[in-house]
Amino acid sequence: MTTADDLRAQVRDLLATHSFEDPDAFLAARFDAGLAWVHYPKGLGGQDLPRALQAVVDAELAAAGAPDNDPRRIGIGLGMAAPTVLRFGTDEQKRRFLRPLWLGQEVWCQLFSEPGAGSDLAALATRAVRDEETGDWIVNGQKVWTSSAHLARFAILIARTDPDLPKHQGITYFVCDMTDPGVEVRPLRQITGEAEFNEVFLTDVRIPEAHRLGGVGEGWKVAQTTLMNERVAIGGARLPREGGMIGPIAATWRERPELRTNDLHQRLLRLWVDAEVGRLTAERLRQQLVAGHPGPAGAGMKLAFARLNQEISGLEVELLGQDGLLYDDWTMRRPELVDFTGREAGYRYLRSKGNSIEGGTSEVLLNIVAERVLGLPAEPRTDKDVAWKDLAR
Repeated sequence: MTTADDLRAQVRDLLATHSFEDPDAFLAARFDAGLAWVHYPKGLGGQDLPRALQAVVDAELAAAGAPDNDPRRIGIGLGMAAPTVLRFGTDEQKRRFLRPLWLGQEVWCQLFSEPGAGSDLAALATRAVRDEETGDWIVNGQKVWTSSAHLARFAILIARTDPDLPKHQGITYFVCDMTDPGVEVRPLRQITGEAEFNEVFLTDVRIPEAHRLGGVGEGWKVAQTTLMNERVAIGGARLPREGGMIGPIAATWRERPELRTNDLHQRLLRLWVDAEVGRLTAERLRQQLVAGHPGPAGAGMKLAFARLNQEISGLEVELLGQDGLLYDDWTMRRPELVDFTGREAGYRYLRSKGNSIEGGTSEVLLNIVAERVLGLPAEPRTDKDVAWKDLAR
């Protein structure tokens, strides 16, 4: 059985034989050595080891200053697409998608939400129809709130393949090539002035059968793996102490003593403790995960993440007074990544409003925690057994 000391020795060997001059080459060597995500299978960037041992590898590489991939840019691929491909993909799909995904050579996005299917995602109307001659799937529909669609090479997509079945059935999961000429991406400008989100129109997009993930009609089950991993990726990201939103306000508190009051001090202390508790809880949650199989606890982490970010950013604006209202530029931009800590307080305050919407609204996640963690009765659902085509829309 490979131990933590064995992994440290492997990292030392990697560092001794590969320089940092070419970051892409170093990351490729790391993947091929099974040190990308050690809990993944051999040959796919891992060594079939417990997930907790990844922290050993990460610590050794960080101490050496080794290059790493950027989850701010490829977070959807790392946190959502990869575990879904790992669990439901064929061997060929795993070999094709996982390595370039981890290396950041191919950016991914998520084609789930629709104008009429947000919190009630299972009501989606995008249709995929099988071409009996070629076996391909022809997809038509509209998706919305698609982060990084303007950068993405591939998308994880769910579409309705059988409207005669109830809404949670008759859905199938696909990998969509965003370079297809039938894919149109339009920016959605948000309150920050940027357009990190998009709406995506799909017109006769042809998806090969080889890009279907999971069985026909099993898309909702496959999507649950994606969504549960998404909540862990958002709410349980790996951070150092004072990482994330708490870092800038803590720095301001230390550097500008003239802003301090007793009331603000008490509130900041409480939020600092909450942030540290959240960070340690997220670390424990990640270590308990089996690759691709997170549980409903991720919903609780994502809930706490949204609440904490919004409270911290609100306190930061209050602490800074009129300076907290300053925001340098509302120019329309389509960023490659979302940077919470490298921007001004006004940006953090505005952007954090989306934290309780993206990745599942807080209201939906409260229901998940109530039903699947606390064991409370589920909300009544009268449309559960009604064919999707017969539902009012």
